[in-house]
Amino acid sequence: MRYKIVPVTPFEQNCTIFWCEKTRQAAVIDPGGDLQRILLALATEHLKLARILVTHGHIDHAGAVATLAQQSGVPIEGPHEEDRFWIEGMPQQSRMFGFPAVQSFEPGRWLKDGDKVSFGEVELEVLHCPGHTPGHVVFYHAPSKLAQVGDVLFHGSIGRTDFPKGDHATLIRSITTQLFPLGDDVEFIPGHGPMSNFGEERLYNPFLSGRFG
Repeated sequence: MRYKIVPVTPFEQNCTIFWCEKTRQAAVIDPGGDLQRILLALATEHLKLARILVTHGHIDHAGAVATLAQQSGVPIEGPHEEDRFWIEGMPQQSRMFGFPAVQSFEPGRWLKDGDKVSFGEVELEVLHCPGHTPGHVVFYHAPSKLAQVGDVLFHGSIGRTDFPKGDHATLIRSITTQLFPLGDDVEFIPGHGPMSNFGEERLYNPFLSGRFG
């Protein structure tokens, strides 16, 4: 599997394209906006879009989901249904954060912990990691030791928990029980900012380092 990060929206959100090298089928994870930039990246790599995947229902991650699904006809998968209220409120989010008007959407499949999503010969594991939002999910490709973690974890930081139904203790539990057990050598693409790995964050992230020996 290969990947490309496409920063979108004024929040510089890391929309990510994962694709199967053999079939050139691709999944776009978190198309938050700047749709032409995403479509150009797909065309440049000669990819066929097969899935739209969503980590959580915040507008910078999901603002262009409805439009991309309408234009491409491909299914939407994710997030967990606990984020339904965020997705239904997408038009209100656009006004609140000063984004162009966007549409809400209904995923073809709400995802649960332990689910699998696939495109081409690639299969991703789904981990439910609430805390930033109650329905946040993470996508993990075990053969590549690579995860797209959305706004759960960042290089040197963690996701905000001051939004509706956010919870700090739940977020810490998601990181320590869902992500870190995958292994220190697993690299991750966060929703914003540079990539890192779980070992680096376990040892040096100031929000987490005091919790481990």
